[in-house]
Amino acid sequence: MIARLKNFTSANSGSIRAYLSMMGGSAGRLVISLVYFIAIANTLSISEFGLFATASACGIMLSRLLAFGFVSPLYRIATVKTRLLGVYTAGFLGGMVLSAPVIALAAWATYALIFAGEMDGITFAKIILAEVLCWRLMEIAVIVSYGVNRFAAGAALVVIATTFKTVAAVLFTWLTDGSLEVWATYYILANDLAAIIAVAFFYPKIRLRWKPALYLRRWADAVSVAGAEMLFYVQSELDKVLVLSLGGPAAAGIYAMIMRLVDLTALPVRAFLTVLTQRLMRSSKMLDDVKTRFLLEGAVAAVSTAGLLGMAGFLWIFPTALGKNVSEVAPLLILVAMVPALRNLIEYHSELLYATGRTFIRMLVLASLAVAKALLLAWVLGMALDTPVWVGLLNAAFLVLYVQSALLTYRALRSIKQRPI
Repeated sequence: MIARLKNFTSANSGSIRAYLSMMGGSAGRLVISLVYFIAIANTLSISEFGLFATASACGIMLSRLLAFGFVSPLYRIATVKTRLLGVYTAGFLGGMVLSAPVIALAAWATYALIFAGEMDGITFAKIILAEVLCWRLMEIAVIVSYGVNRFAAGAALVVIATTFKTVAAVLFTWLTDGSLEVWATYYILANDLAAIIAVAFFYPKIRLRWKPALYLRRWADAVSVAGAEMLFYVQSELDKVLVLSLGGPAAAGIYAMIMRLVDLTALPVRAFLTVLTQRLMRSSKMLDDVKTRFLLEGAVAAVSTAGLLGMAGFLWIFPTALGKNVSEVAPLLILVAMVPALRNLIEYHSELLYATGRTFIRMLVLASLAVAKALLLAWVLGMALDTPVWVGLLNAAFLVLYVQSALLTYRALRSIKQRPI
């Protein structure tokens, strides 16, 4: 056993170092994100927190339209052909300009359909801009840093950017009246600063070169990735919109707090998925072994569930540790014990399809999951059950989604040869 462990460590030393670097950033981000969450969740009212979380979720979905998905070719080039990074960065900037009117129109439609009458338009615009432009640019700097194997720098940038938002949240708590309108201003300023630092100090130093012929060859893949990313976040974040629409701001606030705590437990898994995706981009042979697939799924599920149980246990012993508002929601956390594992496994399936070049199939799978999730959540929320009951039923809803995702993903991996990068 010891010899096998040594051989595994030696054979995968680069991936292990990358994972540990990102985990260092994830650990720091976890602590900082927890402070951020405590400050915002206990300063805004539960209803305002629900509105903010839902608007932020819409911004995350819309941010995947930025540059029409050209971040995917950018990441692939950073991973396998770094010398072309300047060319593809120029293509990304051009795509960003072209996508701006589409994103603005989609944001206006989102506000008119969901938030009109619930939130001021200027407040909504600030939150959307913070997510679509500022935070997304920071994320792209992190993605490219990981692509060129600067894992420590990417992890550090995530911690720095999260720290900016946390400082803004603490200042908001100390210095203001705690209204959502004021918080939107603090939020966009913090995200602006994160984007500036990311571009100025963390993005690789390159010389921009414009070569449209190369972009056209990659654009079909980029658009399919953009569609898949959009659909991934639709099925991932749609629940907040549905809870707001069907249950109102207070129910949306309760749900957003539960899911925020669930998200905090997923950080170690996401670091692992980043390393796994890069390995699969270079070779997908490890997926040929069924035993390896089971072990990977088991590891994701075990770590996810352990994180949730640890968080629930901590809040059972110290119910007010995260503040008064959160203490009202904390007893519900144990009722979603299966949700973190199932959500992370669905994300894992999506990464498998992306890493092996199955971008169009990934888009179809995510579209089917988005439709199924909308139907399941509408059914659960439409029964007008007591809060503990509908929260508990989320386990069953996500189990159905997981089974659907697994069947479609592994069938695709079995039936189609890997596409060349």
